[in-house]
Amino acid sequence: MPDGDRSSRVLPVANLREFFKDELHGALEKQQVAVEDQTEHYVVNLLTAFARSEAFYESTPEGRRVKPLVVMLAEALEASCAEDRNRSLQRLGDVSLFVAGFFAQSFARKLIDIDYHIAMGGRAYATLAETLSRGRSRVLGNVFGELAQKFQPLVDALNEVSETSYTHSDQDILRLYEIWLKTGSRRSYDLLRRLGVEPTSAGGTALAH
Repeated sequence: MPDGDRSSRVLPVANLREFFKDELHGALEKQQVAVEDQTEHYVVNLLTAFARSEAFYESTPEGRRVKPLVVMLAEALEASCAEDRNRSLQRLGDVSLFVAGFFAQSFARKLIDIDYHIAMGGRAYATLAETLSRGRSRVLGNVFGELAQKFQPLVDALNEVSETSYTHSDQDILRLYEIWLKTGSRRSYDLLRRLGVEPTSAGGTALAH
């Protein structure tokens, strides 16, 4: 649908955090993804924070931008202390989850696709979970562990939130099929079938009857 049609459906939101809480909870239920309350709370806080550009973008010599994931990984590996390393890994996981969840369609025809973000973000969270698995940080470690384990289903849930009231075009159908092939996304598979397409892993699609 044209951007003008989509923007006409935008509704004012009085409380952004409550909006994301309700939308995420509904999307998780629709996708049949069960997560602990602490994990859902973490993702809601992440969405609320990244809704502000000053939290999502960073100051770099080239201006305010999102650093490439490989740069974030290098910063984590080269960190001088555990605290800085954990902070860089968390940033890597958070950005990967947010971008894969809200900009999946924009990756089409680009060298770096959604599966790269899923892999990088999942590994970052898994490393954090292992690091924080003991002591007072154990609860947060459990959150990162669940984020790592359920990264792809959470991306599906965020895709659901981002595409509210969106009508898929023929080009979108091809992109959904590509995402399903690369990531195994259950949501993309279900959407394709709902749109009358039976996806096959043999390299093609068939119209559902």
